[in-house]
Amino acid sequence: MKIRFHHTTAYHFDQPVPYGLQRVRLKPKDNAHQKVVSWSMEVQGGTCEAEYDDAHRNHCSLIRVEEGAGSVAIVCSGEVETVEDYHGVVGAHQGYTPLWLFRQPTALTKAGASVSALANRVKAEGHEGDVALMHGLSNAIADAVAYQIGFTDARTSAEEAMQIGQGVCQDHAHIFIAAARLLGIPARYVSGYLFMEDRVEQEAGHAWAEAYLDGLGWVGFDVSNRVCPDKHYVRVATGRDYADASPVHAMTFGGGDSTMLVSLRVDQ
Repeated sequence: MKIRFHHTTAYHFDQPVPYGLQRVRLKPKDNAHQKVVSWSMEVQGGTCEAEYDDAHRNHCSLIRVEEGAGSVAIVCSGEVETVEDYHGVVGAHQGYTPLWLFRQPTALTKAGASVSALANRVKAEGHEGDVALMHGLSNAIADAVAYQIGFTDARTSAEEAMQIGQGVCQDHAHIFIAAARLLGIPARYVSGYLFMEDRVEQEAGHAWAEAYLDGLGWVGFDVSNRVCPDKHYVRVATGRDYADASPVHAMTFGGGDSTMLVSLRVDQ
């Protein structure tokens, strides 16, 4: 199927910005399960200075905010063709990042007592094989952490979200990653888009997790929707956690406080 998206991220500053730099990961990846048919990016209030692929094979753009700008907007449009259901199996590990690194905790995925207890409980259930174990983990997280907006943010760790008991797709992915690593399975974060039959306008992009399983390679698990990704999903960036795969990472000097507004349309 063909999925079309139009994504605008805008920052408005209280005062003119002397200097600002943004690293953008918004271009989807080409792989065996999806093909980028078209892609464009327009920057208002800034200039794209460089483009490159990072260690996770994410396409990155470096945008310099114009000196004295009061706002900057990044407008991306594109169309991606996805294949029929592949049951979440992405396949072999690729890129420059070694597989062992996805077993290591990060600040956002370091397991505490709550995540450890969840992982141990799922392990004790006696699932036959790693595939069943990861499905059991995904369902256990969905049961334990209700999907609710407004209780967490981009800085919330897996352990904090677990203790709160509420969160969004980013939190579900971080908890899954933290617990899977405790169970000895490499896991990573995925940011992207999700085409939903009942709506076009969305508040933000989507996030899910992938686990590396012997014999299959990387396999996706969308905890928030209790499914493995299919043709409705568009993969954009991957990494050890949200910090590695965030759509926009901004650094500014001056400008006072800023307000970020996101507009996203995803349709067929």
